[in-house]
Amino acid sequence: MRYQRLDLNLLTALRTLLAERNVTRAGEALHVSQSAMSGMLARLREYFDDPLIIPVGRRMELTPLAETLVDKVNDLMIRLDATLATRPEFDPATSRRQFSIVASDYLAQVLLLDVLREVQGVVVEFRQPSNTAAVDLENGEVDFVINPARFNTPNQASAVLFEDSYVVVADAANAAVADDVTLAQYKALRHVTLEINGRPQFESWFISEHGMLPHVEVTANSFGLLPQLVIGTARVATLHTRMALQSARQWPVKLVPLAFEAPRLVETLQWHRYRDLDPGSQWLREKILAHARRMTPVEQLPV
Repeated sequence: MRYQRLDLNLLTALRTLLAERNVTRAGEALHVSQSAMSGMLARLREYFDDPLIIPVGRRMELTPLAETLVDKVNDLMIRLDATLATRPEFDPATSRRQFSIVASDYLAQVLLLDVLREVQGVVVEFRQPSNTAAVDLENGEVDFVINPARFNTPNQASAVLFEDSYVVVADAANAAVADDVTLAQYKALRHVTLEINGRPQFESWFISEHGMLPHVEVTANSFGLLPQLVIGTARVATLHTRMALQSARQWPVKLVPLAFEAPRLVETLQWHRYRDLDPGSQWLREKILAHARRMTPVEQLPV
């Protein structure tokens, strides 16, 4: 099919070439040979009367025209995907729809496991949070991103899911922590901290407000590991209250409130604005939001 002399089949090739900036990698991404990919690039160059991708030293770069096409082509393809995915109704029992959700193991533990017990008949893929999550959402590579509000993509649709607070998690026999933890005590304790894809969590706020923690002994990349890493040690970890309460039912740990001001965590659900009216997206979105609404308010958490 052609539109204004352009073979519309070339749009996918154009999008991939603009993203990869390499004929070989673009061909691999589209599962076509290098010669076929080169032929597509030649046709695109002829249509746009521009080389699109040019060698600069040892690397390939986009021409100025190609740079202006990146966002426009992505936007066009996402609109097309959203249009083709739209149906008058959505039946999960017969649908072959696959949804992808970017969410941490913390979010899976406190919210999404309950959602998935109810959601059946569709395929759900979990992806770990990463520095590319916002770009993946913009490009339509993922359906939903669940993360703290401060990481939101501003021009995409979103809804607040729930709030959480923080507590110190320590071995049940750790005598260094008792009823609460003051700021001075917190700095003196030996810590297990969290860092996911280069983005520290609670500790990034603490460092900005109170300086570096002098006694960080272990750094983990999973929320679920934090309680286990303090068992049998004098170390402590700072964890979201909701997950900490679940951990205390599973592991020999105790939860100790912070005796100093700390920010609340606001978790949000984001989806691409073009999928706002997509019945499938609406269906799963409402399932997630409904479960979030049933969560205990943060003020009533028993800590």
